[in-house]
Amino acid sequence: MNAQRPSTIACDVSALAPDAVAVDTLARLQLAARRLGLELRLRHVSSELQELLAFVGLRDVLRVEAGRQAEAREERLRVEEERELDDPAG
Repeated sequence: MNAQRPSTIACDVSALAPDAVAVDTLARLQLAARRLGLELRLRHVSSELQELLAFVGLRDVLRVEAGRQAEAREERLRVEEERELDDPAG
């Protein structure tokens, strides 16, 4: 029986704290996936973890699913818009 194995692994990282341990773990997981010929995709990545991955140079190595990025960007825009509305006209 030839069962096809998946080519992509989706990893929900919503519970990970944005710290060095998480970055190290994700980098090792990515390396293991590549060695097996698989693609690792990260889901539900917090904006803080995304910023940390960019800071350490792994943003282009680890694939973050676009859904969470768009949500985080929209959330930041909403906060900025709310601040602008609260600012007194001067």
